[in-house]
Amino acid sequence: MNLVRLCLGAMLVLVACAPAPTVAPPREAKTLQLLPEEPAPFSAATWKTDFKKHSVPYKDILSGGPSKDGIPAIDEPKFIAPRDVRAWLAENEPVIAFAHQDDARAYPLQILMWHEIVNDTVGGLPVAITFCPLCNASIVFERVVAGQATTFGTTGNLHFSDLVMYDRATESWWQQMTGEAIVGERVGMQLTMRFSQVIAFSDFSARYPDGKVLSRETGFTRSYGANPYVGYDNPNTPPFLYTGPPTPPQIKPTERVVTLALGDVAIAYPYSLLQRQRVINDSVAGHAIVVLWKSGAASALDEATIARGRDIGATGVFARAVNARVLTFRADGDKIRDIETQSEWNILGQAVDGQLQGAQLTPIIHGNFFWFAWAAFRPDSKVYR
Repeated sequence: MNLVRLCLGAMLVLVACAPAPTVAPPREAKTLQLLPEEPAPFSAATWKTDFKKHSVPYKDILSGGPSKDGIPAIDEPKFIAPRDVRAWLAENEPVIAFAHQDDARAYPLQILMWHEIVNDTVGGLPVAITFCPLCNASIVFERVVAGQATTFGTTGNLHFSDLVMYDRATESWWQQMTGEAIVGERVGMQLTMRFSQVIAFSDFSARYPDGKVLSRETGFTRSYGANPYVGYDNPNTPPFLYTGPPTPPQIKPTERVVTLALGDVAIAYPYSLLQRQRVINDSVAGHAIVVLWKSGAASALDEATIARGRDIGATGVFARAVNARVLTFRADGDKIRDIETQSEWNILGQAVDGQLQGAQLTPIIHGNFFWFAWAAFRPDSKVYR
C-alpha cells in the first residue's frame, strides 16, 4: 500500500528561539496510485461517497460493529472551568490537552471513549479532536480541507483496527492514524496535524487554571467515566479486528510507544523504557530532542472505571535548544532538570523554576500509540533501545 508518510512531526523546522512549531503541515502532493475499481462492500444508500476512488483494498476495511455515526461525534461541545469538574473528573484521569492562541482546552478520554471525534473551534481555529481506543491514538487535526472548514463523523469502519472518519462535505473516508483520505473524492489528500498531549487532568489544571474542560453535557446519554474495553491494553491482549501486516516482535502489539517522525526518520520509544528512565535525550534526523515521562496519568483502557486504571504516566517530546543552547535533561527524583542550568521543567516543556523559569521548549508533534498500530503505518520505524 502506497501510504503518505505520517506527518507526525514531519516538516518541522526546529530553530532555536523560533516560535513553537506546533503544526505538521501536509507534505507535498504525491503521485496517487488509485486501486482498480471494485464493488464497495458498503451500503451506497447511506453514503454519497465516490466509492470508485480508493487507495486501500476494500477487503482491508472492516466493520467495527456500529453503523455510520453509530458512534456519534460531538458537534456542539460545551465547556466548563477546571474547578467545576472535580465531582466527576479525577486528578489522574487522562485528557487530550490542546491550546491555540491562548485558548487551552482539555478533552477527557472518558468522554472521547464514547464519541471518538469532537468538532471544535479553538482560538479561532477549526479542529477535530480524535481518539481511537483500539489503537490508543489521540490526534488533533485542522478540519479545513481545500480551504473550506468541514466537520467529521465516524464511518463505523476500521482499517488495520484504526478509526476511519468521514468528512461531511464530500463523505470521503479518512484514516485517523495518518490523516489521509483513503476513499472518495478527496482520496490522497492530507489533513494538517496539530501538537497536543495526553496528560493527567491535574497537570492540565495546574498549567491552565483558567482553561476549559469538555463538559459531559454532550446531548447524549453515555456511561462517561466507564471503560468499555476493560483490560484491552494488557500487552498480551491481541488487537481487535487487526488484519494488517505482522507486527515486528521486538515490542508486544498492545504496548504503548511514544512515536515521532522527523524528516525521513520514524522512531518509537517504548513506554516500558520511559517509565524506568523518565528522560531520554536523543538526536533524530539531526535534531536534538528530549522525550519526557511523568507519572500520575491513569490508563483509560485498563479497569472498568477509568479513574482506577493503573498509572501509565504522560509524555512530552520537545526540541532541546533554548536560546541557541542545546540542553541535556535528567530525572532528579520526581522532578526533571536540565544539567546546564539546573532549571526545573514540567511535562508540558515549561521551565517552572530556576534560571530559565518561564522558558518554553519547542514542542514536537508525537503520538502515544499501541506498537502494532504505529508499526502497521510506519513499517520503517526504528525502535529506541
